[in-house]
Amino acid sequence: MSESKRKIFTGAQKAKVALEAVRGTKTINEIAQEHGVHPTQVSQWKKELLDNAGSLFEGKRGPKPVNAQNDPDRLYAKIGQLNMELDWLKKKSGDQPVEERRTWIAPADELALSTQCQLLKVTRSVVYEQKNRLLKAVDEDECLLLRLLDEEYTRHPFYGSRRMTKYLCGCGQVVNRKRVQRLMQTLGLAGMVPGPNTSKPHPQHKIYPYLLRGVDIIRPNQVWSTDITYIRLPRGFVYLVAIIDWYSRKVLSWRLSNTMDAGFCVDCLAEAIKAYGTPEIFNSDQGSQFTSDAFTGVLIEHGVTISMDGRGRALDNIFVERLWRTVKYEEVYLKQHGSLQELLMGLTRYFMFYNEERLHQSLGYETPEVVYRTAAGGGAKIVDKFNEAMEASALV
Repeated sequence: MSESKRKIFTGAQKAKVALEAVRGTKTINEIAQEHGVHPTQVSQWKKELLDNAGSLFEGKRGPKPVNAQNDPDRLYAKIGQLNMELDWLKKKSGDQPVEERRTWIAPADELALSTQCQLLKVTRSVVYEQKNRLLKAVDEDECLLLRLLDEEYTRHPFYGSRRMTKYLCGCGQVVNRKRVQRLMQTLGLAGMVPGPNTSKPHPQHKIYPYLLRGVDIIRPNQVWSTDITYIRLPRGFVYLVAIIDWYSRKVLSWRLSNTMDAGFCVDCLAEAIKAYGTPEIFNSDQGSQFTSDAFTGVLIEHGVTISMDGRGRALDNIFVERLWRTVKYEEVYLKQHGSLQELLMGLTRYFMFYNEERLHQSLGYETPEVVYRTAAGGGAKIVDKFNEAMEASALV
């Protein structure tokens, strides 16, 4: 059987793939298929590029100091020792059956698969074929489960992991609750059921208390809030973040990203502040994007009071949850966009319609744009609706 040559990416090629991911015009899956690399690797290269971009403009130029321990004689002795150990390993491993040696190969090992196959005298093409078949099956299964979870959560946002597990099993999927919890966490979903805060906060991130219980929302820019939702496409999925004004329900800014990192959330916040000033209180959930120093640092710098939902209390941010339901039913599910560019254009048109044309019953059949600009015509109704939502969230 002929051996398939493993594709090796140069630094320039990795940078090209990472820049395409940063540009955000395609999903991670589309980029991965185009360049023949696994989607996880694309996300990792994007993260490395963003994390290390600042180092290009830091530090002094010039020759690096020579390490005194890198003595040539010492290095040659080490090479000889390693060659002797390698010859011993090859002789010992060759005595074992090929089926046994194939089980020793670990895709996540420090050594490349090609190196492991060479040392163990195993045909690489067989190993790569098995790996690709497994990854393809896992990816297709994960995408199907994510799609079913997203649709069911939009229909029944009060479903938690237990009910979601029963629902998926009823759809013929073999899945346990732990996997459902992991997938719901990937999508940023939580059942809208009031309950105690039983989750531990991230040990490296500061968690702020929830400050909006019983507060009357009586003016624009009093409270802003944000959240992230998942939108599926035919060849992958993307994440949508939006910032909404609680008084007028106006969407102040929004961003799409093919990875769920803090960067596009910070850009969305900066855009809203630049266009509309600063709110008195900013509320979010306890997601790592919103508890990161990069995000909270912007709020602290502008003197904004930070509020965060309790764990498992999606009703604490009910207006954004309603926004996601509206966007998905009136735009995403209805249009079924075929690419990220189509989705971007579709959401641009929809949010203009949502702010300037869509009449809201809770706003006295006014548009969010009119209520935000005039600060009149529906304030009392908003307060009543907000108090009703808070009373509902307090019920056990």
